[in-house]
Amino acid sequence: MTRTPTLEHRYITPQNHGFAVDHTNLPAGWRPYFINANDGSNEGVIHSTKPFFSVQFHPEARGGPYDTSFLFDKFLNFARQVRDYGKATNTLQYPSIRPMKKIVVLGSGGLSIGQAGEFDYSGSQAIKAYKEENIETVLINPNIATIQTAKGLADKVYYLPVTPEFVAEVIKKERPDGIALSFGGQTALNCGVELFQRGILNEYGCEVMGTPVDTIIKTEDRQLFNDKMDEISQPTANSIAVENLDDAVAAANQVGYPVMCRAAYALGTCLSLCISLSSLSLSFKRSNILTHTNTLSIQQVDSDPDSATTIRK
Repeated sequence: MTRTPTLEHRYITPQNHGFAVDHTNLPAGWRPYFINANDGSNEGVIHSTKPFFSVQFHPEARGGPYDTSFLFDKFLNFARQVRDYGKATNTLQYPSIRPMKKIVVLGSGGLSIGQAGEFDYSGSQAIKAYKEENIETVLINPNIATIQTAKGLADKVYYLPVTPEFVAEVIKKERPDGIALSFGGQTALNCGVELFQRGILNEYGCEVMGTPVDTIIKTEDRQLFNDKMDEISQPTANSIAVENLDDAVAAANQVGYPVMCRAAYALGTCLSLCISLSSLSLSFKRSNILTHTNTLSIQQVDSDPDSATTIRK
C-alpha cells in the first residue's frame, strides 16, 4: 500500500474487497490518496480543497497492523473544519430516551455468513461509544477470538451462547437499562425478537437501543417486508412463503421458473437459484435449507428489473 503513486510512503493494511475505483477517471477536484503497491489499483481518494476522503481498507486494523491509524486523527481534524463549509440545513429529530447507566450488548458470536467480522468491528465500536458516555457495558459473546471480548474493552463479558434463555438470565442478574441487538448479526437479531415476544424485555424494563423490534420483524419477514413496500408503491418480485418441499414446488409452478429460494428471517444466508423442478428438489436436499428457518420464500427471477410487479400471489 502506498499513499500516492509516487511511492511516498508504504503501509500494511487489511483488505477483503474485490472492487476498486478507477482513479484515471476521477471527477474534478479529486485525486488518488492510496494506491495498492501490488497491482496498482486504487485504495483511496481525497479531495484537493475540501475535507473529504475515503479509503478502501480497514484503517483501524485491530488487532494490527496499525500503520494507517493516523486516518482517524485526520478525520477528526477535518470534522473540526466543518464551520468553514457551512452547516446542515436539516437535522433529524430523535425521540428522547431515558438516561442509560448500563447496557447489554449482544455480541457477534461465531464467524459465519450473516454474523461475520464486520459485526465484531461494529460491536467493538459501539462498546467504545457507550463507555465514552459513561455507560457500563455488559457483553454476551461466546467467541473468545474476537476484539469485542478483549480484556479491558467491555466492563463485563459473559462467554455464553446468544440465546433467549442465557440472555434472559444475564438481564435478570444485571438489570440493564437497555440492550443493543444490532451488533451481533443474525443470531442477535433473532434472539432479541424472541426476548421481545416473550415479554422478557418489558418485564425487566430493558429498552431496545437503535432499530425497534417491530421494524426488525418487518424487515426480516419477507412477506411483511413486501407488504410494506406495496404500501409505498415500491415494486417487488412475486413471491410465496412456504414451509416444505411440496409447497415450494407448487409455489414455483405458480410463480414460474427460474425462481430464487430464500430463507425468511435470515440476512444473506440460505440462497439458491433454481431453474427447474429437479434443481429445486436438489437444492433442498443439498442445503437442507429449512433447518435454518421454518419459512422459505419462493421468489420470481426476472432479468428485466423494470418488469417486477407488486401483485401478491
